[in-house]
Amino acid sequence: MITDPGQHLFTRARSVVSRIAGGKTLIVPVRAKVGDLASIYSFSGAGSLIWQLLEAPRTLPELVSAVEREYNLGTDEAHRDVTRFVHEMFSVGLVEVCPRVAITATEATPHALWETADTR
Repeated sequence: MITDPGQHLFTRARSVVSRIAGGKTLIVPVRAKVGDLASIYSFSGAGSLIWQLLEAPRTLPELVSAVEREYNLGTDEAHRDVTRFVHEMFSVGLVEVCPRVAITATEATPHALWETADTR
């Protein structure tokens, strides 16, 4: 169970592959380098939109806002639906929680960015 999901960044799990086919998003979990064809997930509509947005880390409020705009839903309805969908995807391993990375103003100086780039 995710506590306070509004404070987390969510992204697609690394252990899945996905494709869009026939207007639906198909997701296949990969276990031991092999696609688990017994566990294929299919999304359309808002589910496909959320999956597309999760290509980059997003907060729950960002996802709610996108669904609200795209489908002209009220905030409460969008929040309830997106929260339930993200929780279900998390519980079956399709979505992961990303750590938030905070930097201080001194770490964000151009000099510090160059030093970081040189150490890679």
